[in-house]
Amino acid sequence: MQIFSMIRLRALVITLMLAVTGPAAFAVTPDEILDDPVLEARAREISSGLRCLVCQNQSIDDSDAPLAHDLRVLVRERLVAGDTDEEVIAFIVERYGEYVLLSPRLSRHTLFLWLAPIGFLVIGALLAYLLFRRGSARGGSPTPLTREEEARIEALLDDQK
Repeated sequence: MQIFSMIRLRALVITLMLAVTGPAAFAVTPDEILDDPVLEARAREISSGLRCLVCQNQSIDDSDAPLAHDLRVLVRERLVAGDTDEEVIAFIVERYGEYVLLSPRLSRHTLFLWLAPIGFLVIGALLAYLLFRRGSARGGSPTPLTREEEARIEALLDDQK
């Protein structure tokens, strides 16, 4: 009985570990990892900023797609060849375009991407201000009823009795 509960506990721990680490732990295969921990850390840093062209919302470090594997290997090859981080990124962008960057650079092509959130906030604040102002301009208390309106209401109430 105690052995069975121990097996259950181990299975629970393994399941929780897999759930916490997620698929990102399985994306980088052991044959990709560099022997030099400094180069490997640089490769991971660069890979975390590059978009998987297959998955599109994952970095190549998190994706297990074959193209992401090829890009991770390419990043490591360039680092081993002596390229700086900027040179590696420039090489990848030159081959695949700026879309490969998870965080786009500020340029005339991406200016809208960077300014749109600010524009939406300004427009939203302006609309909220105008709606609030229009609501308060209507006044807090309604206009009083005329004698004719009061008489009509009295007649309607008398008809219901």
